Amino acid sequence: MFDWMVWTVPTAVFFICIAALLAGMTLWEIRSPTTLRKGFLPMATTRGDRLFIGLLVAAYINLGFLGLGERIMDGFSLQEEPSVWISFVLSMVVLAVIMRKG
Repeated sequence: MFDWMVWTVPTAVFFICIAALLAGMTLWEIRSPTTLRKGFLPMATTRGDRLFIGLLVAAYINLGFLGLGERIMDGFSLQEEPSVWISFVLSMVVLAVIMRKG
């Protein structure tokens, strides 16, 4: 059924983290409804808005890293393309900053 997908460990961890974030945010929202708040984003947002924006940014970081992996390898004269764990960690840090300060 899933033979057409390339499920690497980083890909699986990324999607597991997204599922855990969605489940956690659902429980948090049930326990403590959110209010609008203004952070560094150009609009007032709720926790769910910041999660959605953060997940979009995380996805774009990972896609950009995959697309630019060969150029990064050539630019830094590396033996092989850099690990996708770098983009995963970077995207999770950006997501945390958006959730906290956005």
